[in-house]
Amino acid sequence: MNAVLDDLDAYLQAFGYTLALFVISGLLSLVLGTVLVAMRVGPVAVLRAAATTYVTTVRNTPLVIVFAFFAFFAPIINIRFTWLDVHIGRFDFTELFGAAVASLSLYTCTFVCEALRAGVNAVPLGQAEAARAIGLPFGGVMTNVVLPQAFRAALPPLASVQIALIKNTSVAAVFGVAEAVAQMRTFTNSFASQRLGIFIAFAIGYIVLVEVVSFAAARAERRWRIA
Repeated sequence: MNAVLDDLDAYLQAFGYTLALFVISGLLSLVLGTVLVAMRVGPVAVLRAAATTYVTTVRNTPLVIVFAFFAFFAPIINIRFTWLDVHIGRFDFTELFGAAVASLSLYTCTFVCEALRAGVNAVPLGQAEAARAIGLPFGGVMTNVVLPQAFRAALPPLASVQIALIKNTSVAAVFGVAEAVAQMRTFTNSFASQRLGIFIAFAIGYIVLVEVVSFAAARAERRWRIA
């Protein structure tokens, strides 16, 4: 573990990239997942079929394949993130980072959709019918009546999805993003005799991130608990 302590800046910077991947992808996946669940429970058959097909296909595809699509095939069809070139201090958010965010978001949103769909099913049907009876359109029923309750009911599975996202960011290391696992590999290559301590140090970093998310989710669940 001395190797990590001697280069603590590199360790913290690596987890900074991991945290950035998690926060940006987590927010995007929540937005996309909400759109997908609205399509899946909506009255338009074509949108229902499209959302169901997307969720079923992507949710059953390994995350590595989604990353590989953006790394190898997307540039062929001119899907690139070359426009992304943001530098904040020691952090560089460039094309590789953008591809990683897209991969994580498009993959995770399918699990968000399914968690929210369970929450939607927990909302009594009579509430939606009452909202329609007073003249609310489908969009108004979803945003004002169904989704607020669905988010509350689906909070535990949504928290599990976000915790899984933290760990899934490690796949980005294989495709060139300098997050925690990539830095761990650099440390172990340079200090082979300290591999156990390096593994423990990076495991602790992931545990801290997961515990913070778990604590926030537990607090929110107690505050918004449905009787």
